[in-house]
Amino acid sequence: MQRSWALLLSAFFIYIPANILPIMSINKGGIVRTDTIMSGIIHLFNVDMQPIAFIVFVASILVPLLKMLAVAIILLAIQFRWHQGVSLRSRLYHWVEFVGRWSMLDIFVISILLGVVKFSMASVSLEPAAFLFELVVILSMLSALQLDSRLIWDVKNDGD
Repeated sequence: MQRSWALLLSAFFIYIPANILPIMSINKGGIVRTDTIMSGIIHLFNVDMQPIAFIVFVASILVPLLKMLAVAIILLAIQFRWHQGVSLRSRLYHWVEFVGRWSMLDIFVISILLGVVKFSMASVSLEPAAFLFELVVILSMLSALQLDSRLIWDVKNDGD
């Protein structure tokens, strides 16, 4: 539990600068554009790439946040021995496990975007948030892996 909490809290704290700091800079013809994740999403939306903007939003902002919140709810329930909602926590755990298989999707999407930009004869450089974002993904994955799902049901068995 302590390792899972430590990894999760680290991911939460790093999630903030990962979303505030620039993630990449694009230099095309001497014009440099630096974007955060959200400004990049907005830019994609404004240049008629709404499906890609939606995928990047879901994969890079929504899913990591929901995954961390789900793990936090499970850990809080285990720590405070909440007897209500055991089946909900079990479903949350299965959702976290399912999403875990796709955890690197956001990194993959960013890699594809880098390739598309490079194809348009521009140079791309990763900014500090790229490393921080990868760290958030890794820490949240490790936090979920450290979580012993049997503890969800131990609370239920204690009440019998």
